[in-house]
Amino acid sequence: MGKITFYEEKNFQGRSYECMSDCSDMSSYLNRSQSCRVESGCFMVYDRNSYMGNQFFMRRGEYSDFMNMMGMSNGIRSCRMIPMHRGQFRMKIYERENFGGQSHEMMEDCDNIMDRYRMNECQSCNVMDGHWLMYEQPQFRGKMMYMRPG
Repeated sequence: MGKITFYEEKNFQGRSYECMSDCSDMSSYLNRSQSCRVESGCFMVYDRNSYMGNQFFMRRGEYSDFMNMMGMSNGIRSCRMIPMHRGQFRMKIYERENFGGQSHEMMEDCDNIMDRYRMNECQSCNVMDGHWLMYEQPQFRGKMMYMRPG
């Protein structure tokens, strides 16, 4: 089980909100969130309500200033806990939307999908086991997207 504490101000100041599960809208708990401590587990945090907008993966540690560290100008508005997974990881990626075109099954990290599988694009996927982070650029760079089973 994960635990994250959000603070309204930088450097863990101001009102706080402790969270141990998904939260789609933090506005009823805090006016804004500009810092946090992840005490256990892993979370995806979002700069808009309902798990929308820019997202950032957070693991155990202290994050004293979202504005400078992550470029999240509005602070954190929602978060999703990433459950621990034991077992294999499997995901099938597809070149086209709606599971069309060339496909490949992945079971481990890949730093460049386009080179490894000779795909022009990756527009859809089916996560069969585990939880995955997909990045828009090679070498785990650029915007990321959290993918859970489905």
